[in-house]
Order: sequence, then C-alpha cells, then structure tokens
Amino acid sequence: MKKLLFYIFLAITAYLAYIGISLALMPSVAELADKKFNSTIQVRDWQGKYHNFVVGPKNRNWTPSGRIPPEMKWAVILAEDANFYRHDGFDVKAIKNAIKYDLEKKSLKRGASTITQQTAKNLFLSREKTITRKLKEIYLAYRMEQELTKGRIIELYLNVVELGPMVYGIGHGAQYYFNKPASALTPRECAFLAAMLPGPRLAYNPYKNLGRVLKRSDMILRLLRQKGVLGETEYQAALAESPNVGRMQVKVDENINRPPVFAELSSAAKESTGKPLEKEQEKREETENLAPKPLPDISPATPAESQADKK
Repeated sequence: MKKLLFYIFLAITAYLAYIGISLALMPSVAELADKKFNSTIQVRDWQGKYHNFVVGPKNRNWTPSGRIPPEMKWAVILAEDANFYRHDGFDVKAIKNAIKYDLEKKSLKRGASTITQQTAKNLFLSREKTITRKLKEIYLAYRMEQELTKGRIIELYLNVVELGPMVYGIGHGAQYYFNKPASALTPRECAFLAAMLPGPRLAYNPYKNLGRVLKRSDMILRLLRQKGVLGETEYQAALAESPNVGRMQVKVDENINRPPVFAELSSAAKESTGKPLEKEQEKREETENLAPKPLPDISPATPAESQADKK
C-alpha cells in the first residue's frame, strides 16, 4: 500500500512539474494590447482541415471596437459571460458548478469558460478537452486580464469567434449572413449572431435549427431590454424583425459539400476602390471607446473600464 501511495505521489509531483513548465513556456499576451498587432493562428474548416487566419488589422474583415455596435457587445456579454466586468479572467463559481456537473455526468462537457478564457483558447490553444488545456486557458486568461482592457478583450473575441463555415469574426459574419458591415447590424441581427455562438456548426446552425436560433435570440433581446441596453420601442421593433438569412442556404450547402477557399476570409470586405482599410481603421481606433456603454446594474466596474480604455 505504501509503495502504491509513493508511486501516486511521484505521478502527481511529475504532473505538477509538467504543468509548471508548460505555464512558464506560455506565449506573452502583452503584445495583444497593441491595436496594430497582427498574428497568424490556425482555424479549422467544417471538413476538419486547418487554415491560416490573420488576427489583426491586416485581416480585411477585422472590425475595431469602435465599429462594433454596443448591442453586439452586450448581447455576447449577457448571453455568454454576465460577470465579464466583474471577474479577473475566470469565474470561480461557474468552474465549481462545471466540475460538479462533470463529475455527476462522468464527462468533460461543461467548461464554464469566460469570454476571456474563450479568447485565450482561440488565440493560443487547441480545442482538446483536457485538464491540462483548461489550466493553461485559465492561466492565459488571468494574464490577459492583467495586460489588456476589457474592451480590447471583447474586440479580440468578436473578431475570432466562429459564426459559420469558414466564417470567423463579426465582420465576416455580418457580410456573410446580412451583406452589410458589422457597424450596420440591427439589434435583432446582433442577437441573432450572438445566439449562434454556442454551436454554429449544428446546434445553433440557422439553416438546420432556425427556430432554436430565433428563440435564443429572443431571450438575448429580453436581456438587452431588462438591462437597459434597448428601450421598449427598440425592443418591440427588434422582436418584430425577421432576419433574412434564407438567401444564404445555397452558399452554406456548397461550403459543407466542398472545401471552402479560405483566402476569401481576409479579403472579402473591401471599399469600392479596392484599397485596404487599415489606414482608415487606425484613424478611427485613435478616437474610439473600446468598452460598451456603461450599465451600472450589470457591472459597477464598467465606468472605470471606460476610463481605462481611453489610456
């Protein structure tokens, strides 16, 4: 028995040493604070193949925070991470509930990831469901909260989330589904895209489960109304609006049946002149306020965040 306990102790010690070394070798997150920062990550298409994806203003679909509607930001925050402005990268209570659920179900299905954790995973980690990856995710999320403003984290998150077959980022999603820039999205369209985030490939694919997506977007609109993001008139108008996504069915079917051309991802959105948008984006970013408009009942930290984003 003592020998068994000794081997268990050695195994635990070796694993903790491995975790410590792995965390020490994690990439720096400080450079993400630079609005001009660009990097290339790997994203996966619906056939399981990996492709290069540009993170930063060199991606023509990149949408700086000032051009993302406040309703889009708040739709994501209220639906995915209501404590976003209160936590330091991870939600301890949510993690405890997830561990309890996973132990009961004997699985690793519930992750309890915050928006910051999801951003860290999308930028630096794989999608494997392991304890080691989760620890790395939490560590990176904590470091991101120390180095970046909340507004910058939301900006990064919304520019790398998956919204369809080789559709990554809110800029590409707005063009793909509604043929418009992200800045022109209506509250209903914002809620519609936010509703897809838990599972755009199947569970919340609007072409397979449109009713489910609309139902969840209605729930998100109610949250936006309850928290004061939308007035009553805006709320009723949003409920009455029906997103026109039917025209995209053929395009989606084609993408599912054959490997997509990823080059379109970073070059689809151009001005009528065909010139890059980078200089225009940089000018707008100089005066933008990265944080969504403050809502005291959601987060007492929001007004302070607004000041931090102006630094």
